Order: sequence, then C-alpha cells, then structure tokens
Amino acid sequence: MRRGPRFRPWAGVPLAALLFLGSCSIEKMALNKVAGMFSSTSSNDVFSSDNDPDLVGDALPFAIKLYESLLSSVPEHAGLRLRTGSLYVIYANAFVQAPAEMKPRREAESKEFLLARAKNLYLRGRDILFVALEKKNPAVLEQLRARRYREAMAPYGKDDVPFLYWAAVGWVGAFAVNPFDMSLGQALPRTAAMMDRVAELEPGYGKGALHVFYINYYGSLPDYIGGDPKKARDHFEKAQRIAGDADTSALMALATTVCVKEQNYREFRSLLLQVVEFDVDRSPANRLINVVNQRKARWLLEHADEFFIETEDDGAGGRATGAVPKEKAGAR
Repeated sequence: MRRGPRFRPWAGVPLAALLFLGSCSIEKMALNKVAGMFSSTSSNDVFSSDNDPDLVGDALPFAIKLYESLLSSVPEHAGLRLRTGSLYVIYANAFVQAPAEMKPRREAESKEFLLARAKNLYLRGRDILFVALEKKNPAVLEQLRARRYREAMAPYGKDDVPFLYWAAVGWVGAFAVNPFDMSLGQALPRTAAMMDRVAELEPGYGKGALHVFYINYYGSLPDYIGGDPKKARDHFEKAQRIAGDADTSALMALATTVCVKEQNYREFRSLLLQVVEFDVDRSPANRLINVVNQRKARWLLEHADEFFIETEDDGAGGRATGAVPKEKAGAR
C-alpha cells in the first residue's frame, strides 16, 4: 500500500539553519542551567556564611555584574532576577552606605559621594526587581502613584513576596541616604503598601526580616509622615522572638532609630553591646550580616556623642562607655 507523504516540518529548511536553531536551544538550556546554579540557596550561602566582610565586599561587584550579564541573556529567569536585584540592594547597604556613614567628618566630600552611589545602587536593584512585578501587573506603578494600593497589590501571591520585599527595601534605602529627595519621600506610602502585602502573604518572611524593615520604617520616620516608635518596638519584640538567637539586625535597627530619636543612650548602649558580644558562629547562615553589624556597632559605641546630646557618666565625670570588645581576626 502506498504511503502518503510523511509530515516533515524541517523539510526545505537549510541544514545550517537547523544547526543554528539547535545550538540556540542548547545555549539557552545551558544559560538557564547556569542561572539556576547562580540563584540557588547554596550560591547565596557562600556569601552569607562568610566571616570576612572585606572579602565579600570586594567580590560582590564582579558577582553582581556577572549575574546581570547572564540576566540579559535569560531575562525571564525569575530566580536570577531576584538574586541580581537583591544583591544590588545588599551591596548598597552593607558595603557602600555603611562605610560612608562611618567616614570621619573631615571626609565629608567622600561621604557624600558614597551616599550618592548607594542611592544609585539601591534604585538599580529596585528597578531590576520591578521588571518581574510589572510582568505580573503592568499597571502596578500607575496604581501605586494613584494610591490604589489594594488594587496594585491584589495580583501578587506568595511567589512574589521576595520581589515585593527587596524592591521595597531598595526604594526605602534610596530615601534613607537622601531624605531631601521629595520624589522618594512621596513614595514611602507605596513601599508600605508593598510590605503590607508581604505581611499578608507571609507574616514570618525572612525569619524576622520583615519586622526589621518595620522597625527601621516606623522608627526612623518623623511622626508626621508615618513614624511610630511604639509600632517599631512592637515589631522589635516580634523580630526577637523569631530570630533573636540568630540575627542581630533587630538590635541594630532599634538602637539606630528609636533609641536615637528618643535620646535613650542607656538602651542604645545596651542593645549595641549585645550585638558586639554576639557569637557569630551560633548561626552560620547569618554570619556575614552579624559580623557587619558588629563592625557598625563598635563604631557607633565609639562615636555615641555624635548622636546624643547627653550620655550617661560613670559617677566620676567620665562617659560610661567602658571597653568595647575588639573585632576578632577573620572579621576584618
């Protein structure tokens, strides 16, 4: 029996084109494989468990640009987009803003330059993350600007929580280094709406990280634009219950916001000494952030007079600072 013509979709296609399509497919598979490796939990642990902030700080710019280059080839890879955007925010905070804030007064020009750089990096990270958020809801920015917060956040589910969280952190971070930028100040309610959605979807997100955000948010803002020390303290208690034995970030947040605002030096000192004396090996997954926090806490304790009109004395006319434990080797 004579067979009919067999369907061959590749008939008439030049061999070179078939080889090209095949190589493109293989390349895409390889890129996605690499992207998956770079965005895996184990990849993140390489940084977060390190005890040498300087080593990580020197390595991160190369890593970030590598991730960003890969992302340009596989822009639909959600995990890689999240890692790239969040690393921009983390780098801006821990390795640009923090060192800038510890600059001596005589280096005001250098400090100003670094803070401007931190702002730029925060916004880069935010914008990379917003690509994913706009894919889910193309009108999200317009709705946020129009204060239609519930409508803007409704399309997002649990899978979107990390994008909402890190985009909001980047947005607020940019404002924190430049509070005179009115366009960023006007956006604060939008970031609050994003975090409120995170809280609805995953109240324990980040093992207390969500509550640390709220400590900084309510603790640092003036009352007339949403600041509320009581709410900050409530979130501090929640953060400590969740991660107080593993992460010093809530201690740092309360000390540098509410304590300074209320000029409560005694509590400020007590909280920061807890940070300095924390055993960073107790929680390997948080080792880097705890070492970074200890470095900043030591500096704050030594420069408390820059933040407080009055500090307690030791009963003999001297400041009750005592000896601040020195930084350990390996945490340079």
